Amino acid sequence: MKNVNSQGNSYFNSPNVNRNHKDSVFSFLFSNPDILRELYSAIEGIAIPPDIPININTLTDILFKDQLNDLSFTIDNRLVVLIEHQSTINNNIPLRLLMYIARVYEKIVNHKKLYQTKLEKIPFPEFIILYNGKNKYPDYTELRLSDAFKGIEGLKLADTIPLELTAHVYNINQGHNSEILKKCETLDNYSIFVDKIREYLKNGFSLEESYNHVIDYCIKNNILKNFLETHSSEVFNMLLTEWNQDEALEVAREEAREEALEEGREEGRKEGMEFAARNALTKGIPVQTVQEITGLDMNAIEAILAKL
Repeated sequence: MKNVNSQGNSYFNSPNVNRNHKDSVFSFLFSNPDILRELYSAIEGIAIPPDIPININTLTDILFKDQLNDLSFTIDNRLVVLIEHQSTINNNIPLRLLMYIARVYEKIVNHKKLYQTKLEKIPFPEFIILYNGKNKYPDYTELRLSDAFKGIEGLKLADTIPLELTAHVYNINQGHNSEILKKCETLDNYSIFVDKIREYLKNGFSLEESYNHVIDYCIKNNILKNFLETHSSEVFNMLLTEWNQDEALEVAREEAREEALEEGREEGRKEGMEFAARNALTKGIPVQTVQEITGLDMNAIEAILAKL
């Protein structure tokens, strides 16, 4: 069967498509230049003519393929890094993007031209994150590199931040950013596909059972029909990898939350005892009695006394 979407666009036949890096379902689906044009036009609210080329330049370096493995492409003098997230948005993404974009420029710019006196023009960078996670998230937000800078609170309003990177985050779950989804049928179909899998998983089906049910549903309802018919086994293997990674991350986060909570409880108990000791000492209760009641060591009680 020819690999086409409902509009008749061929999937993955383009010489610009790089099939060597580790794919997610998202990057596999959107690695067609025509689909990327449709998606970018919907997000930006503009029409990109079909004669404007799209060149995919996603890095395949071992350093980056596990860090940012979705899509990087140039279009109309712009260099766009496009990421899809199905887990909690990581606030360190701007820093990761900074490292990534530097490597992309290094790849696409002729090094010899960096030493000429004439200014070397480079594509304008854009960073787009499509959030497709389970947690509640706003329709749109921005993540800035400057939020990570130490001591930035001391800057005056007139001061210019010497280095900034802004990532634009769009929620593409069903019920969010309907205008964007309406303008990009493939993105809307992908959002429905993911939403349906989660629905079956929530009802107790295994990932494989959920996937089989969703495949039947999507094909019957012409949702990514030809894509799923052609790449069913590949998509399932990618989903299996993605879901296992997400589950492992969630377990790690839960363990970290429990550890932090336990530390917080301990810290809370200590603060509570210190508060009780201050009250008791203020009322003239003997130090020895306060020590016995609170369990604080004498050094802590003496420190409290010194502040009274």
